[in-house]
Amino acid sequence: MTSEERNQGGDGGDRPSRPQRPRYGSRRKVCRMCVDKVKGIDYKDVSRLRMYVSDRGKIEPRRKTGTCLKHQRLVCTAIKRARHLALLPYTLAHVRQTGIFPTRG
Repeated sequence: MTSEERNQGGDGGDRPSRPQRPRYGSRRKVCRMCVDKVKGIDYKDVSRLRMYVSDRGKIEPRRKTGTCLKHQRLVCTAIKRARHLALLPYTLAHVRQTGIFPTRG
């Protein structure tokens, strides 16, 4: 079987040969705190902490946000402190009442 017969889908059943594209994995997320060289995370900085809280009021995991372990710990304690002082919501009910995050539907 010649290469022309293979490209035309001859009786051999082989697929036509195509140039292989290189396969790339997903790009690794980078910690925003490390890039900005932030030393400490302030619980009063609610706009920065909102990036790490879901629309339901849950703390986002490291695999989703891309933060390093050191900064994830600091983010968690800052979010908990902000919740204690009512700067951030605890649950979805608080989200609906305060209207901090836009709710779906």
